Amino acid sequence: MNEQIIFGDKTIPVNLPEDVISAPPGLSTTLEPVDDIEGEIRNALKNPLGRSPLHELVKPGAKVTIAFDDPTVPCFAPVWEPAIKQVIAELEKGGVKPADITLVSAGGIHRKFTRMELAKIIGEDLVKRYGYRLTCHDAEDGRNLTHLGVTPNGYDVEVNKCIEDSDLTVYVNTVVWRGFNGGWKSICVGLASYRCIRWHHTPDSMSMSMNKNKMHTILDEMGALIEEKLGKNRIYKVETVLSNPLQVHKVWSGGVNECRQAALKLMRSQLKPRREIIGEKADIVLYGIPNWSPYAAFSIMNPMLTMLSTGLGYFGGVIEAMGKPGCTVIMASPVPDVWNHDHHPTHREIWNRILPHYRDPYQIVDRFEDDFANRPEYIYKYRFCHGFHPMHGIMVTHPLKRLRHAGHVIVAGAQKPELVSHLGFEPAVSVESAIAMARERQGKDASIAFVKYPMLACRE
Repeated sequence: MNEQIIFGDKTIPVNLPEDVISAPPGLSTTLEPVDDIEGEIRNALKNPLGRSPLHELVKPGAKVTIAFDDPTVPCFAPVWEPAIKQVIAELEKGGVKPADITLVSAGGIHRKFTRMELAKIIGEDLVKRYGYRLTCHDAEDGRNLTHLGVTPNGYDVEVNKCIEDSDLTVYVNTVVWRGFNGGWKSICVGLASYRCIRWHHTPDSMSMSMNKNKMHTILDEMGALIEEKLGKNRIYKVETVLSNPLQVHKVWSGGVNECRQAALKLMRSQLKPRREIIGEKADIVLYGIPNWSPYAAFSIMNPMLTMLSTGLGYFGGVIEAMGKPGCTVIMASPVPDVWNHDHHPTHREIWNRILPHYRDPYQIVDRFEDDFANRPEYIYKYRFCHGFHPMHGIMVTHPLKRLRHAGHVIVAGAQKPELVSHLGFEPAVSVESAIAMARERQGKDASIAFVKYPMLACRE
């Protein structure tokens, strides 16, 4: 049968066997977009969950931090600017002076974005108005980090001092994507140090599950400690669920836990677990890879982002959900051989020095974490040159854990097959030839699940 499959920045025609099972990726909803985003935000601020309205939580002289998602999040709806401006208006209604408000791009160990890049998401007006009171979180600036303690299970909670020094921190979250975003992730990742982030950003814990999410179990424990140390009314959340990447469906405000539970309840009503999307699991899982990664916002893709971060990572969640143990994975991509050494300073070294010899992410972390987490030249590039934190490059290898489930990976259509072979994957000239190769391995009657991912593009 004739189909279209994502292939970088376009789709290409493919001729698939008649017995292929077409499977949705489990990302789309039937949620209707709101007609008035500003009205939706205004309503959320008037009717907070578990908290008093913002203007009642502050008083004249209060110091307030407004933190917000950085540009890596997959939201292309105009949420940031109206949400931040309405939050500011509510604070001023409570007597807070503009000079006592600071804005922080909460990027965790993502790269710091330039002011011109931030202007594209929060608007030029806010960038100009707040000047040097607009900053990017620095996960390595010891002077501006505070270690609040250790949770009952031994997790360090080290976050930006703004949370401790401000009378109130308001966090504007622009997307909840299945169970991945939102909740305490905003604070304990976006405004955290690597010392804190390392506990929940492991090959095992990072999850999009809407139920029993390992990552959020740790994050909730960290959030409980923050509230114990600083009080429940010190952090106020704005949480958003999208109809699609371009449009908003619902906005909540109030307590971190209350907003997350409201968002999850809505997500669960719309999206069933991926493992339930198809009946019997398949021998072969097929999908295309777009020219997209959250880590290529205002940047470019490279082979690591293409095949590991997006290919096995964000899109690879269907491997365990829809593929049998030992299944063959087929990914379609031209695999562009381009690199941005300013934004991704560690990627070339990881590609050349580590990946030819290590394909197990647990071994990679075990052997190289101490080196990369403390390398002065890479820390400098993160802090002052708009590069990702050195350990973020190591985290890009985490999706290699899928190889514990998948027996074989074939990449179809790569312009340079040697890039595919570099990771121990097998190149194929086309999707059709990849299917033939997979069925030679899995059997001529091997079942195939074709996951029809939507086209995505990087923020430019």
